[in-house]
Amino acid sequence: MEKIIVLDFGGQYNQLIARRIRECNVYCEVKPYTMPMEELKALAPSGIIFTGGPNSVYDESSPHYDPAILDLGIPILGICYGSQLIAWMAGGKVESAPVSEYGHTEVEIDKSSVLFSDVEDTTVVWMSHTDYIAKAPEGYRVTGHTPVCPVAAMENAEKKIYATQFHPEVMHTREGMKMLRHFALDVCGCKGDWRMDSFVETSIRSLREKIGSGKVLCALSGGVDSSVAAVLLSKAVGKQLTCVFVDHGLLRKNEGDEVEAIFGPKGSYELNFIRVNAQERYYKKLEGVTEPEAKRKIIGEEFIRIFEEEAKKIGAVDYLVQGTIYPDVIESGLGNSAVIKSHHNVGGLPSVVDFKEIIEPLRMLFKDEVRRAGLELGIPDYLVYRQPFPGPGLGVRIVGEVTAEKVRIVQDADAIYREEIAKEANKWRRENAAGHIYKNAGVSTKDAPRIDPPWMPSQYFAALTNMRSVGVMGDFRTYDYAVALRAVITSDFMTAECADIPFSVLQTVMNRIVNEVKGVNRVFYDLTSKPPGTIELE
Repeated sequence: MEKIIVLDFGGQYNQLIARRIRECNVYCEVKPYTMPMEELKALAPSGIIFTGGPNSVYDESSPHYDPAILDLGIPILGICYGSQLIAWMAGGKVESAPVSEYGHTEVEIDKSSVLFSDVEDTTVVWMSHTDYIAKAPEGYRVTGHTPVCPVAAMENAEKKIYATQFHPEVMHTREGMKMLRHFALDVCGCKGDWRMDSFVETSIRSLREKIGSGKVLCALSGGVDSSVAAVLLSKAVGKQLTCVFVDHGLLRKNEGDEVEAIFGPKGSYELNFIRVNAQERYYKKLEGVTEPEAKRKIIGEEFIRIFEEEAKKIGAVDYLVQGTIYPDVIESGLGNSAVIKSHHNVGGLPSVVDFKEIIEPLRMLFKDEVRRAGLELGIPDYLVYRQPFPGPGLGVRIVGEVTAEKVRIVQDADAIYREEIAKEANKWRRENAAGHIYKNAGVSTKDAPRIDPPWMPSQYFAALTNMRSVGVMGDFRTYDYAVALRAVITSDFMTAECADIPFSVLQTVMNRIVNEVKGVNRVFYDLTSKPPGTIELE
């Protein structure tokens, strides 16, 4: 199978690069930069990509690689730190830039480069650097520049080595996918025939072989990731699988009952389903805890302890299944990458677990790939396209201490928000897409894709800030909480932009929350993109 290898030099976008290459229907894996040259060659990659990173190449303690890699004859693309590394290894000059560049930047492009053949002469890219290539190496020509960055892109077409100081993989780079597609298909010569159906088929077969006759315990939250993981395992091992749903009291309004209705005894799936009502247990553990990472660790610890208890009731259990996906792994810190936030099923795992092994069948997938896998598995569209929800639940949508009262407030506010968004979206569909059948009607997207309004968020929710302020309701003074509304548009959940929800809708949501949710007198709308923010508040 043809593949492209991403060598990770510690950047935060390393897995996103792999995601973009897979979007070209080319299989891609991420490997640490410490991988020996012989092991890398043994993988027989069609191409290699060097990621960004926080270091300076001229620092001896920074991540480096054997310069001989440039003479292997394998196409290489260097991004950000990776571009500087290529320049440094090939004898160019890398220095601290007189002017750093961060954010959206206009770059002048040389369209004679295969990488930029159909890109605009001047295009918008995402820059993030303090060093720069002051002089390109001998044999390389400059193919992109900005007023303060003389080598924003360069190439040695004869050796098939390319480099960009900017990040083509992030959505902020307007024509980044064109560039990556040219590298994967035109430079590396890949056919682009890797498909999600092959991933599903291969995963089921490998899971069946790995598990054999063992018993499997699956963490089922009812969210997209755990649902797809559960169905994937059920296809592989059937009744050997027991799904345990832990209701930690941090779910959205009425969601515990909805999960049981879908996956429980009266639901559509033949699963061994157990519901554990652990609300009071979690509230007690979280009492007085305000630090976000501490909350995540506590939620993760209890998560595992409850599964250990249920496993003992069931009998010998060999494997624990979790719906961990790529963004979870990245943001929890991978290799030399920085920790953005620990995820309950990554950074929160205790060192001792009473299972033979943890299985994470979706660990290599991004959110949209998980949805595609769900469709391949035959999961109904309305489940596959359900709103994403973090493992720690409302624990990371309540800033500060978590209490039953705060949970009630954010549940009610979030329910109003989701109700008004759905109402406005359906109104738009009726007016702009008459005659279409939508995903939530249970019809395959291949036959009748849902038409969404252009402002429709990929993810949206209400969160409770820890801020209280004075307000006036009627003739009385109030001193209540502020709710923050969050809505983003994204394809991969690694980068995101604020959704431009109509102001009239936000105004309606605000009025309803202030009037209907006891304990709230202010409502904010979070405009922050990712980066610099994360999608969740904590």
